Amino acid sequence: MKKVSVIVPIYNVESYVESTVQSVLNQTYQNFELLMIDDGSPDRSAEICQRFTDPRLTLIRQANRGLAGARNTGIRHAQGAYIAFLDGDDLWLPDKLEKHVHHLKNSPNVGLSFSRSEFIDESGNRSGTYTMPKLIEITPPDLLRDNPIGNGSAAVLRREVLDAIAFQDNRLGSEETVYFDEHFRQAEDLECWLRIAIQTEWRLEGISDALTLYRVNSGGLSANLLKQFDFLEKVLEKTRTYAPDLIAEWEDTARAYLFRYLARSAVRMKSSSMAVSLMHRALMSHWQIVLEQPRRTLMTLAAAYLLKLLPRSIYQQIERLTAKRTRSLTEAKL
Repeated sequence: MKKVSVIVPIYNVESYVESTVQSVLNQTYQNFELLMIDDGSPDRSAEICQRFTDPRLTLIRQANRGLAGARNTGIRHAQGAYIAFLDGDDLWLPDKLEKHVHHLKNSPNVGLSFSRSEFIDESGNRSGTYTMPKLIEITPPDLLRDNPIGNGSAAVLRREVLDAIAFQDNRLGSEETVYFDEHFRQAEDLECWLRIAIQTEWRLEGISDALTLYRVNSGGLSANLLKQFDFLEKVLEKTRTYAPDLIAEWEDTARAYLFRYLARSAVRMKSSSMAVSLMHRALMSHWQIVLEQPRRTLMTLAAAYLLKLLPRSIYQQIERLTAKRTRSLTEAKL
């Protein structure tokens, strides 16, 4: 059995990291090493990790470099044939690694395997709401529109895929081999996946199981949403340097889809004015989104306006009914 290197950056996750570690130790596929990267966390996250006595767990400390820098450190220390990423506040279901290893073993042209995800709240309660991304024949435009991989805790890669897109950087004053671009404090996943899709022959492919529990945190809504858009612009700017025709064709579409995604986030967090504003910007960037994905686009637009115009109690009743119906339809597809 090939070894999997599980890389978990930790920074201000003391409320969650114990459960995160336990979700790795509970895996049915047991041939792994668990690399916990303490990215200069000021809280008790590292102390909590030290309570575990499993010999497969290694705690690596460094000054703060951000999520990309923590992952890079983990990759440089990794000894596994496969590399899996898990954020310090997310969880895996017990058969996560087993199913990805099986997928990669039986799909020699697939370099990155990912799963669907289920959303959980800050207390770890499962929502019954799932990502439903495209799973096969994923292209760079797919990544720019919807990023089917969805979050940084969903992907398991072959080590040689990361080696194929590695580059040298001296951001901190000395030359280093890096894989994720440390100039990005957000959207580092998307930027990396785009390089794999554009610069290599490896396929990106998903499996239908929802194996990742992705935590939605509500803090700092407005600032965080706007930062996500700023970093998309930086992704487009960097990708333009080596794939200018792709970006020229798809940049307006990418902006529209991100605005719609951010509008859905604003709806979940009950920020009606921001949700409406973001949907307007989505339609101004690429109005054809209504034709390309009419159901999702119109539902998001409707939710934003209902949230803004209706009394909160009535909106919550509609929301519960819609969520119940959506959950039933989604679970029928899983």
